[in-house]
Amino acid sequence: MRTLAMIMAGGAGTRLSILTAERAKPAVPFAGKYRIIDFTLSNCINSGIYHLGVLTQYRPRSLTEHIGTGKPWDLDLDWRRGGIRLLHPYLGQQDEDWYKGTADAVRQNLSFITDSQADQVLILSGDHIYNMDYSEMVRYHEEKKADLTVAVLHVKPHEVSRFGIMVADENNHVLEFQEKPLSSTSTLASMGVYVFRAEVLASCLLASKARGAHDFGKHIIPSMVKKGGVYAYSFDRYWVDVGTLQSYWDANLALTRDQPSLNLRDSSWVLHTRSEERPPVKFGSKANVIRSLVSNGCVIEGHVENAVLSPGVYVAPGAVVRDSVVMTDTQIERLAVVDRAIIDKRVCVGENAKVGWGDNFMPNKWEPDRLNTGLTVVGKGTHIPDNTEVGRNCVLGTFLREGDFKSSEICSGETLGVAYKRN
Repeated sequence: MRTLAMIMAGGAGTRLSILTAERAKPAVPFAGKYRIIDFTLSNCINSGIYHLGVLTQYRPRSLTEHIGTGKPWDLDLDWRRGGIRLLHPYLGQQDEDWYKGTADAVRQNLSFITDSQADQVLILSGDHIYNMDYSEMVRYHEEKKADLTVAVLHVKPHEVSRFGIMVADENNHVLEFQEKPLSSTSTLASMGVYVFRAEVLASCLLASKARGAHDFGKHIIPSMVKKGGVYAYSFDRYWVDVGTLQSYWDANLALTRDQPSLNLRDSSWVLHTRSEERPPVKFGSKANVIRSLVSNGCVIEGHVENAVLSPGVYVAPGAVVRDSVVMTDTQIERLAVVDRAIIDKRVCVGENAKVGWGDNFMPNKWEPDRLNTGLTVVGKGTHIPDNTEVGRNCVLGTFLREGDFKSSEICSGETLGVAYKRN
């Protein structure tokens, strides 16, 4: 039987704040040299699934450039043997528009599914971090003769409001499904990984269009559960949704532990990515690196501790990077300090500048529910002037220059250069 994977990669990821100002959430860098979507793409290849469609929408350029022809994942194939297709929404189709939800995105590409001649369709999120053999789930789906199989895991009781929650019997037949309930006696949560029988998927999507049913979690799955034929597939290994700044920072920094829960070095489950050719890491005579991930092309002449550095990062003599995620080609100049921060690509932290400074942990005024643990975020391409002090829980926008800084002190909880409404 042929399996087609459809990867949902069009999300704006607004909870990641300024990190998604210039890119879709699946294109956000992770673990130094990777992008978030690399995990889903690599899972497909390692599972023997070579027919993929990637559904994009929000700011797709970075994601499109990263995936390209799919060569890093061995997906630059003749479509008869496999391959990857980027599926963008477009105006001009009869009765169609921008994707209105996950189900609507797939519905607008039903012709692509039909042309693939797939027997089952694997629906995946492109913004989760995990290693999973999808072929095992597909076999389980076939054994159960299911119309739909949903991958599930147990979450903590206080987290149920973030997930689709299920109730299943002893045979894993799903009896109830609630999308993000305020509370529930069940903690069995959907991972956003679904296997559909292709003809059932097409029938459900076409029938639901007239009802304005645009989302799998809110509309399609609950209606299918009522009819029967839906099964749960249990997954008990590492999985994380890095959908918030805090969870993103936590998941990155967890990789610096002596025995991280996510093994990036498993030779039996290779994590593929599009890599640039960079020279080896260079450590200066006074460099000091403790418990960190340091990518190719980095030059370290200062102190780096408990940090994740993407390719091409420069840490000057006397500079300190601590408890931070620093992305590609960022420059940390002499005597600068970066503490408990996320620094996007091509940022320059000027001489003697401080990012994440002081003992004032006042929550961010714009996003108090998202930035309240002391984490400061700096947007892509921003240049922080020499001797500038940026406090805790701050957000600095993208491509800021010296003239945008009206003061040498950005107090804790402040936001600079960001014009947006909270979601």
